[in-house]
Amino acid sequence: MKAAYKMVLLLLLAASAVATAQQTPTNPEQQPSTFTLPGAGDDNVLMQDGEFEPPLNDIVDGTSIRERRVLPYENLREADIMWKRRIWRLIDVQEKINLPFINPQRPLITILLEAAQSGDLRVFDPIGGDNFSMLMDEQTLQQMAGGIDTVLVTDPNTYEQVEVYEERLFDPTSVMRYRVQEMWFFDKESSTMKVRILGIAPMIQETTENSRTIERPMFWVYYPEARQLLANESAFAYGNDAANRSWEDVFEYRFFNSYITKASNVLDERIDRPERSGREQLLESERIKQEIFNYEQDLWSY
Repeated sequence: MKAAYKMVLLLLLAASAVATAQQTPTNPEQQPSTFTLPGAGDDNVLMQDGEFEPPLNDIVDGTSIRERRVLPYENLREADIMWKRRIWRLIDVQEKINLPFINPQRPLITILLEAAQSGDLRVFDPIGGDNFSMLMDEQTLQQMAGGIDTVLVTDPNTYEQVEVYEERLFDPTSVMRYRVQEMWFFDKESSTMKVRILGIAPMIQETTENSRTIERPMFWVYYPEARQLLANESAFAYGNDAANRSWEDVFEYRFFNSYITKASNVLDERIDRPERSGREQLLESERIKQEIFNYEQDLWSY
């Protein structure tokens, strides 16, 4: 009886070993080419040949900014505008509230240059003034955004001057201020004072032949045309990374600090003239700001 029992047990063990050998592939080519992390699903497959899908560097795939559409401005009638004044102001990116303009990850000047070079945004040459009358040609734009320069270098062996090509890259940190042109107006249909931005110009510094440093607009961007572009670009929001703040929000809701440098006048003079001290310029800027505020308040009686 014991002999029969042992025989049956040996037969069962042999059958189990044969079944296991049939399920395990012996050919290396039949081995699976992928493997997954413990607990990972089919979407987290790591490829052995070096190709892989980069993981999401966040907790959600935020698409609200990329898919945002701007609301068109309300229609205005000329008869409803009983007062308006053109204002130029300057944004200094070194102020704390304006630091998002020079965010190292993606500063505003990089957004504007990339859109201009790809043809998604028209930029205007400051030579034509600030009335958006002259488009900037592609060659001038490419020279501003970087390129290849030819310089003469003396060969130490032959003492001859040879041409050497050097790559010139644009430094986003060189743009320290932005000029904004806007129109303040009183709409008597809604009985409110409103403002609309007309243009934005990044300011760059240049050294003249007399070794004088001057500041001039790099180019002008017509803001109504750039609203959709700015609405699809994220801007840094202090204290809340989930704020979903776009650059269009920054300008529309005035999330920046600035001071007035010019207001429309009969002599077309600027406030920031060299003969004026910094204190005099700030006082004149505040005077114009208060003048606009008082105009709206004086229309009401209490």
